[in-house]
Amino acid sequence: MPAHPELAAEFIKDKDRAHWHDQSLWFVRSKRDLAAHQLPEWELLREQASKIKSYVVSHLPDLLVEFEKNAKAKGVHVHWARDAKEHNEIVHGILERHQVKRVVKSKSMLTEECHLNPYLERHGIEIVDTDLGEWIVQLQDKPPSHIVMPAIHIKKEEIGELFHEKLGTEKGASDPQYLTESARQRLRQKFIGAEAGITGVNFAIAETGGFVVCTNEGNADLGTSLNKLHIACMGIEKLIPRANDLSVFLRLLARSATGQPITTYSSHFHGPAPDGELHIVLLDNGRSEIAGSDEFRRSLNCIRCGACMNTCPVYRRSGGYSYSNTVPGPIGSILGPAHDTKANASLPFACSLCASCTDVCPVKIDLHHQLLTWRKQIRLKGLLPLSKRLSMKMLSWMMQAPRLYQFVGKMARRVVPYLPRFLVYNRFNAWGKQRELPDMPKQSFREWMKQNHDDK
Repeated sequence: MPAHPELAAEFIKDKDRAHWHDQSLWFVRSKRDLAAHQLPEWELLREQASKIKSYVVSHLPDLLVEFEKNAKAKGVHVHWARDAKEHNEIVHGILERHQVKRVVKSKSMLTEECHLNPYLERHGIEIVDTDLGEWIVQLQDKPPSHIVMPAIHIKKEEIGELFHEKLGTEKGASDPQYLTESARQRLRQKFIGAEAGITGVNFAIAETGGFVVCTNEGNADLGTSLNKLHIACMGIEKLIPRANDLSVFLRLLARSATGQPITTYSSHFHGPAPDGELHIVLLDNGRSEIAGSDEFRRSLNCIRCGACMNTCPVYRRSGGYSYSNTVPGPIGSILGPAHDTKANASLPFACSLCASCTDVCPVKIDLHHQLLTWRKQIRLKGLLPLSKRLSMKMLSWMMQAPRLYQFVGKMARRVVPYLPRFLVYNRFNAWGKQRELPDMPKQSFREWMKQNHDDK
């Protein structure tokens, strides 16, 4: 698997797209800030949410048993899957028993994690993503690049070309209203012709055995109400203990994700529809192992709002595909190595350690601390490239020698401003590909202090 720097280099070759992607996500981050500042109790909500999720991870076995018991009491079929393979086999088995050949699915990052779509397609089942962004990337035969805005990396003109090719829309059309209406008409046919609906789960309530699905398009409601068979796919960490806890997370989720007060639809499911069947597939896929880790268990607090991606300077400038994971960005750079450390060894280094992700996380995950811990783990596992090891050793050596540090700083201040640009910005200076060095100061901080505060 190519490392993050290689894939990021491909993305930033298109400078206009990289800049546009950066600005689009920062716009969403700005909306989040406005929404958060409108709630005086915002920090209290974050603290409460963090405590609730920490309790869940610490009591996960008991809460799962409680949820299963209460869900079964409501007529729900509960299934347990150890990994992605078992999850897909369970879902396929349910569809096969009902002789289902056409399925509609609302947005679910867990099914993306399990690669459910290609699995079912190989078994002769048509599966259509009904979230507009998900459907767009499905038509491109690509995964989402963002967990909340799957097609944020695609421009409207490209969507127009795609729809002309796949749906027969007018050539050159790029008006969002026209394209959305064309998609709506085609998707309505898929909803009506489907024989089963699959959804994800945003929150499952141990106390009641019910669960909640949050969408902005109502596609989860259509997919489940028009079909007698509903399959909900859920990671085991999506639990909350009580129904009263739900209000905390619903107030945080949409504000953190897109700056909305709440998602347009918050659909509650407490048992199957009349004459219907409801199946819940609970997936582990490495989550139990993370829960047992003192360093990384807090990553399971994540409610998949995407706020850390919207603020991350690395994600915004390198794109979601550079992470080669279902969940990209800061949280993905923690979960990826937990799943396969060797394949994802470059991800914890796709971080400036600015801590902006930690600042915006609605459940207060210490993301930058965990990324720093992963760097240490990767070094101990012998997975750090020689180039990084040598450069860090040289930097450490210099910073432990005060006279050498002062000399290097003085030389840089005197020489760098007069160097030709090609000597400073070239293929050996990866840092300078999208950044400019600040103006060199005329004196160091030590020199300034000595000059201005020598008497103190």
